[in-house]
Amino acid sequence: QVQLVESGGGLVQDGGSLRLSCATSGLTFGTYGTMAVGWHRQAPGKERELIAAIPTGPMTYQGYYKDSVKGRFTISRDNSAKTVFLQMDNLNTEDTAVYYCAAGQRVGGPYKHWGQGTQVTVSS
Repeated sequence: QVQLVESGGGLVQDGGSLRLSCATSGLTFGTYGTMAVGWHRQAPGKERELIAAIPTGPMTYQGYYKDSVKGRFTISRDNSAKTVFLQMDNLNTEDTAVYYCAAGQRVGGPYKHWGQGTQVTVSS
């Protein structure tokens, strides 16, 4: 059974940083033919969007990023810990949302397994 648990959300000022963690179980990391983990977010009144994703396989991969976060967010993984991170720098108020990690067959989705979400609030 695949499970994902997010942590690291909170309140931060405009321009600040946060690091989100997605602890997984039931996924295989570091071998070929594995899956992908993506970070999504949903702001109030908006649709949920994929903002960053990375395969769980062994190859080095810089990750997929939505244009709005490119250059500010960095996705990474710790294969031994089966954890995926999202380093978020230079945050702004438009980054305020509930952030979810999810597991799917590939970086582009579809994503089948979801965590419960963690709130990120950026104050001006």
